[in-house]
Amino acid sequence: MKIGITGSTGLIGTALIETLTAAGHQAVPFIRSKEAVNGSVRWSPKDRVVNQDDITAVGGVDVVVHLAGAGIADKRWTSQRRREILESRVLGTETLAQWIAGTPEPPSVFLSGSAIGFYGNRGDDVLDEQSDGGTGFLADVCRAWEAPAAAVTRSGVRVTVLRTGIVMSPRGGALKKQLPLFRAGLGGRLGSGRQWSSSISLRDTTAALLHLITHPVNGPVNLVAPEPARNRDVTSALAKAVHRPALFPVPPVALAFALGKDCAEEMLLASQRIVPRRLLESGFTFHDHTIEAIAEWACSDAAR
Repeated sequence: MKIGITGSTGLIGTALIETLTAAGHQAVPFIRSKEAVNGSVRWSPKDRVVNQDDITAVGGVDVVVHLAGAGIADKRWTSQRRREILESRVLGTETLAQWIAGTPEPPSVFLSGSAIGFYGNRGDDVLDEQSDGGTGFLADVCRAWEAPAAAVTRSGVRVTVLRTGIVMSPRGGALKKQLPLFRAGLGGRLGSGRQWSSSISLRDTTAALLHLITHPVNGPVNLVAPEPARNRDVTSALAKAVHRPALFPVPPVALAFALGKDCAEEMLLASQRIVPRRLLESGFTFHDHTIEAIAEWACSDAAR
């Protein structure tokens, strides 16, 4: 199959191209470039354009996996950054939805990004895809992000919404920043450490995406490992994986100073106990079920 990918240079996109290529598929990056690049498709969410000439040149795409969006925790949440986070997701998804509705040969499958931020801060509640959305900036972003993807179903295209958890890999994301601290023996729980965290290894993320491309799963799907863990257990698992103690808890005030109060509360201190009910029901088999397995893989040479 030919599989179009937005966000193809990001952590998940790069790994997904490797997974698809190994499985015998052709990855077609959607790029933001004025110059044509062989085997790629130019697109511009700002201008609401997907280059149809490029689509024709690559022979069309069977599937689109939409992963693009501004980094959530890359910068402090100023008013301008909040707008960038929201617009990068909504405009991108709307652009793809409009193209799919108007192109003479649309893809048969659309996998569209979202995040477990949809559920908000929910304490000890166990949440699956049937659970209601929560409150807060990230929950509002996710609702707005998912809305245009849902509209694609009217074009007769199968739509799967990817509510992705914390993707664990030394290649990027939060773990890339944390690992040097843990390897130096400076790791520690965040706040009380009692908040639930829902993670997934990068290799399970890309395997799950391939599974969802080839299995008829519609609607929202939680991309998280089957066993969520409290932050204190995440800390212990990472420390064990690098054979170092983790004795330096980070107080909420330090997180708020570093990231801003809202970002710290929604990204690091929120409690999200989420399970991947629909992935499991569809027959997907995880490599890494627990945070201990995720940490062991993510800290291994094989994950680099």
